[in-house]
Amino acid sequence: MRISSFAVRAATLVVLAGCGSAPAPGTSAPPPAAVPPRPGSTATTTAGDSVGSVPGSADAQFVYRFRQLEPPASGTFAFRDRDLSFSFRPAPSALYFQVENLQGRPVMIDWDRSMFLEPTERLSKVAHSTTRWRDRFTPQTMTQVGALQRYSDYVFPLDDLLDPGGNEATQLRRPLLPEDSSAPTYSGKVFGVDLVFLIEGQPRTYTVRFQVQSVIPR
Repeated sequence: MRISSFAVRAATLVVLAGCGSAPAPGTSAPPPAAVPPRPGSTATTTAGDSVGSVPGSADAQFVYRFRQLEPPASGTFAFRDRDLSFSFRPAPSALYFQVENLQGRPVMIDWDRSMFLEPTERLSKVAHSTTRWRDRFTPQTMTQVGALQRYSDYVFPLDDLLDPGGNEATQLRRPLLPEDSSAPTYSGKVFGVDLVFLIEGQPRTYTVRFQVQSVIPR
């Protein structure tokens, strides 16, 4: 039996119409877009802590507001136990902290055992003020905090280090949080550090977490 050319054309149109139709009711929505990667063009070579009331660069497009999740705090960004007293300052450039040794014997910060939780939920080794590109695959020297002494520093993910080219003494890295048009995508994100101290020869982990409470246009 011969099939007419009209019937063939009609069947073809039906198939094409089916291919362009909308998804059937109940089809799940596409997953939300991931947080965009931070471009290397925003790299910074310094992490000087801002003393202003609002953390961030003076020319930033957006301002971040944070809240401390762990250890629980009443808006002070601080924590203490019988051995150590901490104060923290989260900022787009890095997580700043000061620790005071409350006891009469030194303690050590074990950088190699410490970890950083990035806003993208990835765990990375910790880097701090003296860490350079060349240190990525070598053990980091522990830092001693003397008896009844204070120590200030900043921390960030080791994976954020960038190659400084011929200037090995420069710490070139991505900022912890962007301050450009991608900043609003970080609202609600959680980040922080697991700082490991050696106290009387025993490791003790201090878990610190912050959440981006809001991102506001400047």
